[in-house]
Amino acid sequence: MERFRPLRPTVRYLARPEVHVFGFSVAASVLLSLFPFLYVMVSLCTYAFKWPAAVAAIRFAIADYFPGELGGLLTSYLHYPKRVEFVSIILLLFTANGIFEPLEVALNRAWGITGDRSYIKNQMLSFLLILLCGGLALASFLLTAMNQEFLGKLFGTDAPVPRWITIVIFRLIAIPMTMLALFLTYWLMPNCRVPVRRIVPVAFVVGLGLTALQYTAVLLWKWIIAKMKNDYGPFAHSSSIILFSFLAAMIVLAGAEWSARPEEQPKPDVDILAALPPSAKPIEQSP
Repeated sequence: MERFRPLRPTVRYLARPEVHVFGFSVAASVLLSLFPFLYVMVSLCTYAFKWPAAVAAIRFAIADYFPGELGGLLTSYLHYPKRVEFVSIILLLFTANGIFEPLEVALNRAWGITGDRSYIKNQMLSFLLILLCGGLALASFLLTAMNQEFLGKLFGTDAPVPRWITIVIFRLIAIPMTMLALFLTYWLMPNCRVPVRRIVPVAFVVGLGLTALQYTAVLLWKWIIAKMKNDYGPFAHSSSIILFSFLAAMIVLAGAEWSARPEEQPKPDVDILAALPPSAKPIEQSP
């Protein structure tokens, strides 16, 4: 049991009611902003970049992240995207800001900061992170598309690129992008200066944890969606998105607690005073 001792503070942190409130708040905002984000990405690649391969890469990413009929349901609404309207962008920014607002409060509490930023400053920082994280996601889609075109030329137009090669390439691009987005979140969101050396390994481990959560969902998806349909009926898919978004948020918050945990100072194995020579020991003065 001694080997699990470093995990005890994290478990106690995740058991706090306020952390669950932060997690469910993030999950609800993910549900509201997920489809507008995908719609904006597909519309940009269709009308701005005019790159069908990038659109195919986005659909492949959706099928990889969301298993079974959920991925098919999302991609079915993205086949014929319209031009992005200004109202859609405002809606995306408003709902995506709801992800970073509770994250800032949660990260501040993890670092022991009681004062949060003002609403205006929080919105400006959230907007910056939306641009940065959205840019990283778009970059991963575009890089995947470039690799798809390269492999298509390598294998020839008549021979389709094997799916496992596409998955490996997409993961080699997406996982580092996820880690970089996590690093930016851990670094910029707290209302204090965060040591970079403490959040780099946390972003790496949390990125691997989110990937493990995704593939766990893929393996258990048939049982999960059957349970969701039985309990939630027409809300099965939205409930599954909230469930896994909540679990992902808890992994991110666990990383926040880990990075903000005070570093333990090593205890000496010997009595320092006893090891000193008699001439170097402090002289005790009598009262």
